[in-house]
Formats: sequence, structure tokens, C-alpha cells
Amino acid sequence: MDVPFWVWALTVGAILAMIAFDFFGHVRTPHAPTLRESATWSAVYVAIAVVFGLLVLWFAGGQYGGEYFAGYITEKSLSVDNLFVFVLIMASFAVPRELQQKVLLFGIAFALVLRTIFIFLGAAAIENFSWVFYIFGGFLIYTAWAQARGAAKDEDEEEFQENFFLRLTRRTVPTTEEYHGDRMVTKIKGKRHITPLAIALVAIGSADLLFAVDSIPAIFGLTQETYLVFTANAFALLGLRQLFFLIDGLLDRLVYLAYGLAVILGFIGAKLVIHALHTNELPFINGGEHVTLIPEVPTWLSLSVILVTLVVTTVASLAKSKRDRAAHAPVAEGDAS
Repeated sequence: MDVPFWVWALTVGAILAMIAFDFFGHVRTPHAPTLRESATWSAVYVAIAVVFGLLVLWFAGGQYGGEYFAGYITEKSLSVDNLFVFVLIMASFAVPRELQQKVLLFGIAFALVLRTIFIFLGAAAIENFSWVFYIFGGFLIYTAWAQARGAAKDEDEEEFQENFFLRLTRRTVPTTEEYHGDRMVTKIKGKRHITPLAIALVAIGSADLLFAVDSIPAIFGLTQETYLVFTANAFALLGLRQLFFLIDGLLDRLVYLAYGLAVILGFIGAKLVIHALHTNELPFINGGEHVTLIPEVPTWLSLSVILVTLVVTTVASLAKSKRDRAAHAPVAEGDAS
């Protein structure tokens, strides 16, 4: 897929413009978004991503269009899973609801920059070392296993654990105990301090770093086109702020989402290993020759597995949540006798 420089420049410019619009149009004035506002803008960002995919389909063909949609849906699904951690962070730092938008948008912008770096590093590694697919595939299979194992833990035991970056920030930078509006930095007795809002942003940013480690290998398992990897990631991240407020109350109902993501990551990991065998150059595997006993997984099958898995896990989650609510519902007074 040959993407001219002007297309890259136009795409990056449009993405930056959307982030700027999000900041000046919504986040600059602190407020808690309504459900209607969140739903409207979530739909707008999804529509933009879909229209872009249709343009890829029109100009580049069904193969690349399918790869984009598979990558976008996978990245969007992983983003929803990431929202669980964001909820824990917001609760842990008691971020006022009207300030949560700013933390999320800054965190998303940081994640986009970070993932762009990872994408180009990953693309360079793949171009020069075909055996990288073995590493990506094995890592995703392990991640799938860890995801499924972690999903089995009691949700009540979940709490946010401060990581190295957060502990380092607290030790090296003076911080305040209380919020100062939407300020990240404030002066106390002539000395600059960062506020808990900045600490929450560090927590979101460092969490994004870990999320990128999972998501980048996953999407490279669906397409090796750098432009599609970048745009699928960007459009999945855009609108994540609105999605947070839209499904905040529904996250605890998606009890099987982690299992569904484990299936998807495991499938993509296996797909990567199969691709690595087809491009094998390692001398200790089949004498350095390609291994083609197992056929490559086509894009349509990848997209089908991803969609079916998400639909099944979402329906099953909502059904279980409904049964649980019915089982714990208070007995009506007429039935008590």
C-alpha cells in the first residue's frame, strides 16, 4: 500500500485538529458531560472512523479496507478494557467529575504520541527482522492467558496499584494534597507544586504505556501497513474520552469482556506465529526454510472472529448482569407474606 506524503500530512493534520477541537470546544471549560453529549460525540467519532474505513475500502480495495476495520475494532475493544483501569485511577485520586475530561484528553494525546513512536519502531523491526513475528505472537498468546487468568479474580479485590513512574514523581516533585481547580501546577509560598490532577495524569499516561505494549503487536497481527496501523490506533483513541462518560455505568456489567479480549489476543497471537512460520528465516526451524503446512489466516476470517467474539461476550455479559440484578432484587411486599 503506497501512501503519498500529502495523505500522511492531511491525516495527521486532521487528527491534530480533532484533538484541538476537543480541547477548546469541550475540555477547556471544566464541566461534567451529560449522557446525551457523550453519546452524541461518541457517535460522531465512530462515524468518522467508519467513513475513513470506507474511503480506504474505496481507494485501496477490500483487502486493506478489511485490515483497517479489523484493526480499528480490535483497538477500540482494547480501549474499552483500558477504561476499567481509568475508572480505578479516577476513583483512587478522587478526581472531580468536571475535571476528569481534562485528564482523559491529555492522557489520550500522550498515548497517541507514544503509540506513534511504537508503531514506527515496530514497522522498522518487522521490515528488517521477520522473526519479530515470533516474539509478537508469543507475547500476545501469553497476554491472552494472563488476561483470562486475571478475569477470574474477584472484581471487589480490584484496586489501583501505583507504578514506578507514579512513585518516582511523588518522590522527586513537590505535590499538593488538594485540588486547585483544573490547574496542573500551582505556587505555594513561592514554590511550584504539582496538583493531584497532574498526578492522575501521570497515572493515566503510564497506564497508556503498558496498554501500548499489548495493542501494537495485536494490530500488527492484522495488518503490516504502517498507515493503517497508525490510523486505526488514532481513531480508536479519539472519542475515548466521550466513551468513558457514556459507558462508565455499564463497565461493571461487561463481566465477560476480558475473556473475549483474551480469545481475540490469543487468536491474533496464533495468526502471527503462523505468519512467522510462512516467512521463517531462523536456521533452527525447518533449516531456515519457510513452513507452509498451515495456511495463512485471511483478513475476512480475522474480522469475523473478532466481531463474533465481541458480540457473544457482550450479550452474555449483559444477560448475566440482568440475571444477577434479578436475583438480588428486593422481594415485593406482597410476595413477602
